[in-house]
Amino acid sequence: MPAKRRIGILTGGGDVPGLNVAIKAVVARAQDHGIEVLGLRRGWMSVLSINPDDPGSALEWTIPLDLEVVRTIDRTGGTILHTSRTSPSNVKPEDVPAHVRAEDCSPNPSGTMDCTRHVLRVLQHLGLDAIIPIGGDDTLSFAVRLHREGFHTIAIPKTMDNDVFGTDYCIGFSTAVTRSVETITAFRTSVGSHERIGVVELFGRNSGETSLFAAYLADVDRAVISEVPFDMDRLSRFLVEDREKKPSHYAILTLSEGSFPVGGDIVQRGEADAYGHQKLGGIGHFTAEEIKRLTGVDIMYQQLAYIMRTGAPDSLDRMVAISFGNLALDQVAMGHTGRMAALQHGIYTTVPIDLVIASKKRVDVTALYDAEQYRPKVRDMLGKPMFLS
Repeated sequence: MPAKRRIGILTGGGDVPGLNVAIKAVVARAQDHGIEVLGLRRGWMSVLSINPDDPGSALEWTIPLDLEVVRTIDRTGGTILHTSRTSPSNVKPEDVPAHVRAEDCSPNPSGTMDCTRHVLRVLQHLGLDAIIPIGGDDTLSFAVRLHREGFHTIAIPKTMDNDVFGTDYCIGFSTAVTRSVETITAFRTSVGSHERIGVVELFGRNSGETSLFAAYLADVDRAVISEVPFDMDRLSRFLVEDREKKPSHYAILTLSEGSFPVGGDIVQRGEADAYGHQKLGGIGHFTAEEIKRLTGVDIMYQQLAYIMRTGAPDSLDRMVAISFGNLALDQVAMGHTGRMAALQHGIYTTVPIDLVIASKKRVDVTALYDAEQYRPKVRDMLGKPMFLS
């Protein structure tokens, strides 16, 4: 009788609502195919930290997943597997675990270490036939590396920025926009009561989709996105005009955290992570202070940040997470590799996982944004997909 197949699953990068739903879907579908599922804790840090020569090493970093373990996890946000921003192919020398053999790591030109060979040894030690990583373009870039090394890999895209190239939709985006719209709508009461200009900063490093769509759906006055540098004087003048036109005498602006003024820089701070990213955040506060200085109007500033990615997923993210989970597991069951679950033009499909690193997904400014007026503008609805992206 052939041995039962065994796969691993992990979540990496920032958490989003819908991760637990996808994990549960994979486990449930795996049972139908007679496949065991092993959860890997804390993203790619798990396979970097496990010592194949220590029989007990895997206990801290893995958890067997069955229907009883995952029965209720879809009712909450976050991820029961936890997460990290670790890239085993780009590890600082001081962060390489002591148990990693010298021959299993090689130096990168940047001075970091590539420990992919160690990861492959760990995956073999765990008896895994394939792996399903759930993550954004950073997490999935290492999945591409594993695929190119010959390990069976099927990816699931997630990011509240909706910026993984190759798919129109990523798990977490709908809930992030929903949270943003709800908060902006509630924020109006205070901004209007005090007759101020409200400035709302939203997550969005390189893609402005969260700012764009939150503004579009909440009908805010102006929206600044990562793709288009903004003129502070012109933006301030627009907001004053918007405020004067309203009976309630207020205006609302949304900004992506990765946006920046003409001639300025992205506001970032702290040490870069394994993928070279510093923490963003602060452009909203800077812009609010500048608008007040230029106009004399009092400002209310709100940085939504992590609230966008907290709590249980909405119905759309549940639908996509379940569907992506089922689709990914079916790919594994059929012996496919090097694919990513995707939505294109409203249709579930799979695409080559290499697309993740082939390009960057950004807002289609020409089709969806008025760069002169700093407003969402869908120029032609006919033929657009449901997500407009």
